[in-house]
Amino acid sequence: MIYTTKIQKAIKFATKTHNQYQQQKRKGKKTPYIAHPLTAGIILSLAGASEDVIVAGILHDTIEDSIEEKKVTSEMIKERFGEEVMKLVLSVTEQDKSLSWEKRKAEALEHIKNFSHEAILVKSSDVISNISELIDDYKKYGDDVFERFNSSKEKIVKSHLKVISALVSRWPENPLAWDLKFLASDLSRIESLTFMKNNPAPIIKYEEYNENIELKCPICEWKGTPKTSDCVNTDSHFCLDVSCPICDKMLLVASYPEITRD
Repeated sequence: MIYTTKIQKAIKFATKTHNQYQQQKRKGKKTPYIAHPLTAGIILSLAGASEDVIVAGILHDTIEDSIEEKKVTSEMIKERFGEEVMKLVLSVTEQDKSLSWEKRKAEALEHIKNFSHEAILVKSSDVISNISELIDDYKKYGDDVFERFNSSKEKIVKSHLKVISALVSRWPENPLAWDLKFLASDLSRIESLTFMKNNPAPIIKYEEYNENIELKCPICEWKGTPKTSDCVNTDSHFCLDVSCPICDKMLLVASYPEITRD
C-alpha cells in the first residue's frame, strides 16, 4: 500500500492536535494550521521518503504546538507510531519555547549539525513549506507579512537562509536540496538591497585570486572556496566574481589588470 494505515493515523492524530482541540491557524492568517504539516508530508512523499519519515513530517509540530489539556508527549508518539518516528519528531521540536526568538533559532540551527539524513528530510520539508508560504504571501502583501513574527524582517530572512545553508551543507545529496537552494535565492531577493549595502563583496586584484581562497557568506554562513562554490562568473571584461551557492550573495570580486595601449 502507498496510502498506509500508519499515514492515515498520523493525519487523524495531527488534525485532532492542531484543529479539533484548538482550532490552530497559521500565524497571522485564517488558514487552518493543519495545512502546513500535511504539506510537509506531501513534500516528503514526492521526495520518495520512507513511511516513517512521511509520518514524522505530518506529526512534526504535534509535541511543540499541542495545548496543555491535550498535551502530546514523546511517549505518546512512540506508543502510536514507533520509536523511529518519535526520534524524528523530537529532532525537529524546539525544546524550550520560553527562550527568546534569537536563542530558540540558534539552538535549532545548532541541532542540524547532528541530524541524520531522515531528520534532514523532515526539517527540509518543514522549511520548504514555511518559506514557500512566506514568499507567496510577500508577493501579495509586501513587508506587512513580517508583522506576524516576533523579529525583524532582516533577522527572519537571515535565519531562514542560515538553516537552508546548514541543511544543504550537512547533506548535499538531499533530494530536497535543489528546492532549498531555489527558495534561498528567492528569499535573498527580499532583503537584497539591505544585504548588499551592509555586506559588500571585497574587491581584490586578479593576481591575488586563486580558487582555494577561503570564503564565508555573511548572510547564510556558507563556508567554502571559489572552487567548491561552483558559482564563478567570468563573463565581464573587467573582473570575475564569486557568489554563494546557497543564497546567491556575491562574496568576492577579482578585478582584471588594466590593459594599456601605446
